[in-house]
Amino acid sequence: MKSHIPVLLPAVIEALRPADPAVRRLIDGTVGGGGHSQALLDAGIEEVLALDRDAKAIATARQRLAAFNRQVAFHHGSYLEMRAAAAALGWTAVDAILLDLGLSSLQIDDPARGFSFRFDAPLDMRFDASDEGATAFDLVNRLSSDELADLLFRYGEERHARRIARAIVERQPISSTRELAELVASAMPAAPRRRSRMHPATKTFQALRIAVNQELDAVEQVIPVAIDLLRPGGRLAVITFHSLEDRLVKQAFKRQATELVSPPGMASIEAKPAEVMLVNRKPVAPDRAELEANPRSRSAKLRVIEKLQAK
Repeated sequence: MKSHIPVLLPAVIEALRPADPAVRRLIDGTVGGGGHSQALLDAGIEEVLALDRDAKAIATARQRLAAFNRQVAFHHGSYLEMRAAAAALGWTAVDAILLDLGLSSLQIDDPARGFSFRFDAPLDMRFDASDEGATAFDLVNRLSSDELADLLFRYGEERHARRIARAIVERQPISSTRELAELVASAMPAAPRRRSRMHPATKTFQALRIAVNQELDAVEQVIPVAIDLLRPGGRLAVITFHSLEDRLVKQAFKRQATELVSPPGMASIEAKPAEVMLVNRKPVAPDRAELEANPRSRSAKLRVIEKLQAK
């Protein structure tokens, strides 16, 4: 638990207003190590519904939040299940929702999970180890060169996707993270490899992880669900860690915050009131002190919306 440092914590607390007496119930859709939930409970939240796809994260959060055991309900499952999980508690609406997307430090630092090329491990990368869906091993060894290249470009924004994909297919089968990372590095052109500050396999591992866990689809689907669960005046805060996630959240928030008015004589265009307002038009990023204390926060961005009263 010592390695779990919740990112953008002061900004999250400010955004979700836990000291406000009207803010009582929180859904933490990605509880991870429980750091955000702990701080929000300390600051005044009365009840938390904590979800996570990772059973190990649930176990870790239970331990961290043991002092609040009567205030916290846990649900092992995707944040897409938050509506049903809330209904099981008798909650029809909540005051705040937090989604800390992507990969947690606990998952990165677990050698057996296959998320990091720092360790030699099986190519797994599933958030939920009980999920019977495809693993990274399945994608790496069963997809064609074209399919792999499309995956690496779409989810990793990897400029050298075709070169890497061809190298992977020529080497199949590939069974471990270290083997894959070394292969990707050898497939990259020398000049960009020298210029880049990141490991050559970073984008490939990101793409495979996103594909295995269908992360972007889940992000698109969860935002309307979360907004529907909020009471008027309630807030949704989302922390993203790469441009694909942030772009999706930004666009979804903008759509929900935009009012559509039927032009005169064009009744076929359905009017739609804005459902939310943007609390911060520009995302909140870590300050220098946080970056020095927690380098893994460097790509984090926080966006927040508030649900409006129905017209």
